[in-house]
Amino acid sequence: MRAEDYLLALTTCPNEEVAEGLARLLVEAQLAACVTCLPQGRSVYRWQGRLESSDELLLLIKTRAVCYDALEQAIKAHHPYELPEIIAVPVVKGEMGYLTWIDAMTKGVPCK
Repeated sequence: MRAEDYLLALTTCPNEEVAEGLARLLVEAQLAACVTCLPQGRSVYRWQGRLESSDELLLLIKTRAVCYDALEQAIKAHHPYELPEIIAVPVVKGEMGYLTWIDAMTKGVPCK
């Protein structure tokens, strides 16, 4: 087990209902060990040639790197946005007990 085998994935949601539903789906499918829903923030971005802004919730998704492709597909399939933000950053260091727990919570489904 190496810290690099784990990811912190991020996505944004338009409201609490979508955030909670997506978080539950990912954990129940064992694509994520834990999803933290952070409170509403404001996103400013350019979309289809126009400057936009919207209130969104940020999801912090703790998972294994080998689960990324399946995780991305699940988010795309259940997200209301035409192009949802899906970004993952590698875990450089992590408490081994917590990483072991992530491993155990995402082992039920082959993620490759």
